[in-house]
Amino acid sequence: MTNSKPAAKDINKVVLAYSGGLDTSVILKWLQVEYDCEVVTFTADLGQGDELGPARDKAERAGVKEIYIEDLREEFVRDFVFPMFRANALYEGLYLLGTSIARPLIAKRLVEIARAVGADAISHGATGKGNDQVRFELNAYALDPDIHVIAPWREWDLNSREKLIAWAEQHQIAIPKDKRGEAPFSVDANLLHTSSEGKVLEDPAVAAPDYVYQRTVNPEDAPDQPEVIEVGFECGDAVSINGEALSPAALLARLNDYGGKHGVGRLDLVENRFVGMKSRGIYETPGGTILLAAHRGIEQITLDRGAAHLKDELMPRYAELIYNGFWFAPEREMLQAAIDKSQEHVTGTVRVKLYKGSANIIARQSDHTIYSEAHVTFEEDAVYDQKDAEGFIKLNALRLKLLARRNQNVK
Repeated sequence: MTNSKPAAKDINKVVLAYSGGLDTSVILKWLQVEYDCEVVTFTADLGQGDELGPARDKAERAGVKEIYIEDLREEFVRDFVFPMFRANALYEGLYLLGTSIARPLIAKRLVEIARAVGADAISHGATGKGNDQVRFELNAYALDPDIHVIAPWREWDLNSREKLIAWAEQHQIAIPKDKRGEAPFSVDANLLHTSSEGKVLEDPAVAAPDYVYQRTVNPEDAPDQPEVIEVGFECGDAVSINGEALSPAALLARLNDYGGKHGVGRLDLVENRFVGMKSRGIYETPGGTILLAAHRGIEQITLDRGAAHLKDELMPRYAELIYNGFWFAPEREMLQAAIDKSQEHVTGTVRVKLYKGSANIIARQSDHTIYSEAHVTFEEDAVYDQKDAEGFIKLNALRLKLLARRNQNVK
């Protein structure tokens, strides 16, 4: 078994992750020309907000006979986003992993479609500089060790926007008007977030222009009155907003509306890519930012201290695995099992106040609470003997006192 680059003559059919944009439109034609093969297109609706009809039309005009356009929004949120949020995952303490968590689902469907249609390879439009090439391919290999991957950006010499457009014009590929010349920045979007990077954003010393933001109003322009919403949880997953039960995708979409209206979820980040370089990105995760705050709010009264602190210790490793493309790796699954065990009693409701870019917890309630007002009250109580604290302190201080005496004696 080998995953070495197959010869063009050995490739008869390829499944391409296809958006219908300039890059993947060029790749579609390039595969037909360079590999002389049949191309099957796969377009995933992950809630990016784009009309997917044009992708089908463009694929048909390119001679594609097998076109897969799938609504994966519910699967995306239920089986990928929600498990990740049970962990409160943040890469480098800030990034909610919106692009990273979409890649394993796309890779999974690429592999499944390749099997179904008898394709010899899959292909993607990720560049040789970024993380996505790693994520697509590691996740694909984890599901099918014999799959062949064609990554055009690592093979062709179309290494600039000008060359890409010239090649497209030579082969009569329609070019969107906003793609002529230098695009201001690159955008990736799904139901969880939007990610913008490149061009006008490449200098981290220069503030991002206002027009980069697409899902959130400027917090300064958000409503002058705060809005309070209530998020309901069952076993660690959000299930309702203001008492209305919603499916995973519908719930995240509703939170996006609330967050976008109040300017919640903006992030300007210089991150460390897995491939070694730093990159600057502008992220908007309005619903996810609310969801993270609400989930931590319900955990505050339902998780034991030991479990909560262990989760926080595991989280950076878990987040890094997702960022680097190891969703289907055994270590991520092992961590997920531990995280899911911790969520058995994370059930209840949380009230969140949204105001000019902030999402603050103001109340939380649960039938599974381990918060005891009787124990923490400053008033008289009958359940806690404050004298017990003296022995507790003495035992914990013992080693510190021994160390202090040793240090005094050896000066």
